[in-house]
Amino acid sequence: MSLPHTTSCDVNFNGFFIKKGTTVYPLLMSALRDESQWKSPHTFNPENFLDEQGRFVKQDAFMPFPAGRRACLGESLARMELFLFFSSLLQHFRFTPPPGVSEDQLDITGVVGITVNPSPHKLCAVKRT
Repeated sequence: MSLPHTTSCDVNFNGFFIKKGTTVYPLLMSALRDESQWKSPHTFNPENFLDEQGRFVKQDAFMPFPAGRRACLGESLARMELFLFFSSLLQHFRFTPPPGVSEDQLDITGVVGITVNPSPHKLCAVKRT
């Protein structure tokens, strides 16, 4: 979820009328579970961000920051840092569940609060060849 916002005018959204001044809670996670945007939206799969050659691919549906006029001020710096960190990890390692645990057994249900935090996992980082 994102922080609460208030509509600045009357809005028709997906067949629903939202009156000016209504408080709305954007659910950014809906973009992360969109089956039209991701190879496997309901399973843990870092390869959603890699092409066939193992190079990073930017996904427009990945929204780690709020959107709109009140987006995070440090977003551009944080995006650069996230890109460098995760693209390096994904280019050099393949992440798998530990021995004796199948991918189906990983619980990707987030811990819900004002944001949705990932639940802790134990994973193995296997060096790519």
